[in-house]
Amino acid sequence: MTRFTIASFNVKNLIGAGKEYYKFQSYTPEEYAWKQDWMADQLLTMDADIVGFQEIFEEDALRDVINAADTLGDASNAASIPDPSKRYHRKAIFRKLAYTPYGTAGLAFAPNAADSGEAGHRRPGVAIVSRFGFAGTPEIIQDLSEPVDIPFAALRGSDNPDDAGFFRMRRLSRPILKAKIPVPSKDGGNQIITVFNCHLKSKLGEHITPEGAAFPPAADLTKYDPVQRALGSLRAAIRRMAEAWVLRREIIAELEQGNPVMVLGDFNDGEHAVSSEIISGETPFKNYAWMLRHDAKTARDRYSDSENEQIRGAINKVRLHSAERLFVRKSARDMVYTSAFGGTFESIDQIYMSRHFHPDYKRKIGEMEYFSVLNDHLTDGSHPEAPYNKLASDHGQIIAHMVIGEGPSA
Repeated sequence: MTRFTIASFNVKNLIGAGKEYYKFQSYTPEEYAWKQDWMADQLLTMDADIVGFQEIFEEDALRDVINAADTLGDASNAASIPDPSKRYHRKAIFRKLAYTPYGTAGLAFAPNAADSGEAGHRRPGVAIVSRFGFAGTPEIIQDLSEPVDIPFAALRGSDNPDDAGFFRMRRLSRPILKAKIPVPSKDGGNQIITVFNCHLKSKLGEHITPEGAAFPPAADLTKYDPVQRALGSLRAAIRRMAEAWVLRREIIAELEQGNPVMVLGDFNDGEHAVSSEIISGETPFKNYAWMLRHDAKTARDRYSDSENEQIRGAINKVRLHSAERLFVRKSARDMVYTSAFGGTFESIDQIYMSRHFHPDYKRKIGEMEYFSVLNDHLTDGSHPEAPYNKLASDHGQIIAHMVIGEGPSA
C-alpha cells in the first residue's frame, strides 16, 4: 500500500519582479518577495507529491518558489523531526510531519504558445512538479496539428446543411500538460498514472477588435453594449467547451489503453457545467431498457436488458469522477469552494480521476482517502495581508489524498 497526494494550485500570475505581464500590471521587488514567500508557505502546508500549477509565466519564478518551499521544509524538519538517536523517531506522527523536498528533477513547464514575451501582453502557461519524477517526456497540447471543426446541424429538415455553420479552433487559449508519473506501488515497482493539467478559457468575455481600432467597442463601458457583451461571453463559453472536448479526446486515448488517468486544474466552471461534463463523460441512466432504440420502427422497439448492460458498461468504462464529489459523499461536509468573487463562492478548480480509483469499482487499483482545501485566504477580496487580493492567489488549493495497492490492476 502506497499513499500519495495530488494537488491543483492556480497561483495567480507568477512572474518575476518588474515585468509587466498584463497592461500596467507588474510586481515590485517587495511584492514579488511577498508572493514568493506566500506561495512557498502554501506549498509547505500542502506538502503534495504531485502539484499542477496554473498561471505560470516563467519557469524560473516557479523554481524560485519551489526552492523556497524546500528551504522552509528543511528548516521545519530540523525543528520537528527527531534524529535517529531518539528511540521514538520512528513513530508515525513524525512520518506525517516530515517534508520531502521536491528538488529540481521533477518539474515540467508548458509555456503558452501565444506568449510573445511582449510586456503587457504576456500569456500564462502551466506546470507540474512531481516528487516521483516522470516516465518519459511530458507532452504539451496547445497548437493543434489539425483544426477542430465543430459543425452545427440544420434545425429544419428543409434547411441546407451547409448553411448551419460551424466553429473552428486551431489553438487552445492555454496549454494542456500531459505527464506520465511513476507512483511507487506495493510490489516495489511503479504504477504509471497519466496526469493532465489544464487551465480552460475563462468566463471573461472574448471581444473582437475591429481592424484599425485600438480596442474592442464592447470594452468601452461608458458606452455599455449588453448585446455585444453577451456575445463576448458566448465566444468564451464556446471556446471553453471546445477546449474541454480536446482534453476529453486525449483522456479517452489513455483510457482505451487501460491507463489510470487523473485530470486536474482550473476548469473555470463548476462540476455540473457542460464543459466539466464534457471532460468527465456522460452519467449513465439507471436503465436503458425502457428507452426507445436509436433505430426504432415502432413504439415497442426498446433496448434489451443485455444491451442495457452493454451501454452502461461502455459509459462507465470511460467516465471520470470528481474528487470533491467523492469526498462530499463520504463526509458530513456539504460545501467546498475554491473561488470567491462578487459574493459568489464556488468550486472551479477540480481533480477528476478514472474508475481505477473509484471505491465502488471491483478492479480498482486504489482510492481517495481524504480531500482537503486551503481556502482561508479567500475572503472575497478582504484578505488581511493583501486587501486588494493582488499577491495572494484568488484560488483555493485542492489536495486529493490517495492510496494505491488496494486492489488488482484494471
